[in-house]
Amino acid sequence: MNGRRIVSLAWKEWREIVRDRLFFALAFFVPTLLMVLFGFGLTLDVENLPFAVVDQDRSAASRDYAYRFVSSRYFDFKGQVEDVRQLDRLLADNSIRLALVIPPRFGEHLARGEPAPVQVLIDGTFPMRAQTTQGYVAAIHSAVSLDSMAQALSALRGIPLAEAQTRVQPVKLEVRYLYNQSVKSIWSLAPKLIMLIMMLSPPFLTALGVVREKESGSIFNIYASTVSPGEFLIGKLAPYVLISFINGLILWALAIWLYGTPFKGDPLFFALALLLYVVCTTGIGLVISMLVQTQVAAMIVASIVSIIPAVLYSGMLLPLSSLAPSALAIAHALPPMYFTNIVVGSFLKGVGWGALWGDVLVLAAYALGLFGIGYLLFTKRPKS
Repeated sequence: MNGRRIVSLAWKEWREIVRDRLFFALAFFVPTLLMVLFGFGLTLDVENLPFAVVDQDRSAASRDYAYRFVSSRYFDFKGQVEDVRQLDRLLADNSIRLALVIPPRFGEHLARGEPAPVQVLIDGTFPMRAQTTQGYVAAIHSAVSLDSMAQALSALRGIPLAEAQTRVQPVKLEVRYLYNQSVKSIWSLAPKLIMLIMMLSPPFLTALGVVREKESGSIFNIYASTVSPGEFLIGKLAPYVLISFINGLILWALAIWLYGTPFKGDPLFFALALLLYVVCTTGIGLVISMLVQTQVAAMIVASIVSIIPAVLYSGMLLPLSSLAPSALAIAHALPPMYFTNIVVGSFLKGVGWGALWGDVLVLAAYALGLFGIGYLLFTKRPKS
């Protein structure tokens, strides 16, 4: 290994990156742009759901029941509907996502202590949102039922309303959310976006950078030189590792200052884990560049091997426990899952080496393995 040759190759590659404006933009501006676009455009919060009410009872009880939904921040009241048949059109054209149908004699049934059914129509085109909406409705409906039972018991027994409420609900549930007390989806998504973007950008940059030399023919200068395969690979990839690492730190800063995500972990530990992950993803681009001969092919292959693992098998949108056994095995065979554990643990849980050393070791093994494969695939004898 000749250090001077490595530095010369790295400097040559840096000048190639700076000279090509499109490639320079792809290297430095696209990751930040993706962080902003995904961060503001992707949300898992289910709030301000538009809904309408068909009140066929028009009593004080029915109005009070509907007001529970109107006053909730999870629902956005769009007005009364006179006819149930109008709901089909409103739901079909996405004017509303939820409809309450309060039948006649609702208040009369409540006053008598009898069951008072209410129909709820929920747009099920997005199953996850529909299930969350159903949970909101069930919670409000349960609160109304408990209040009604307490009022009836208070009137029947002549006891204070507070005592009646305690009797109808002897077991009181108290819920605390750990690590994300405000239950903000962006606090969970922003760290994972670092994983996603650092899985997309480095393989693209590396694969295109190496394959570009194949297409232009400048790779033959390397074939004819005394540069060893190891020196070429290190010198060629060092700028991409450095660029991607800097981009990762920028994304880390955006997650904290732009989206307000708390960072509770050790910055040095996170920086080391980020560097290992960047080396892994750069190694993926290296292997791709050894297998393809054109930039178009490199872009297609890089898209397939980076987007699918980062989105489907990392735990970004769905918990890994919900995956099928075969999909879970695939997730454990890919780097994104391990770095997702690291970013979530570092940002929200404040854990470090003690809890995440296994994930760091796996990333280190991936980095060594990928660069080893790239070294074995690279040859100074051109393919005919």
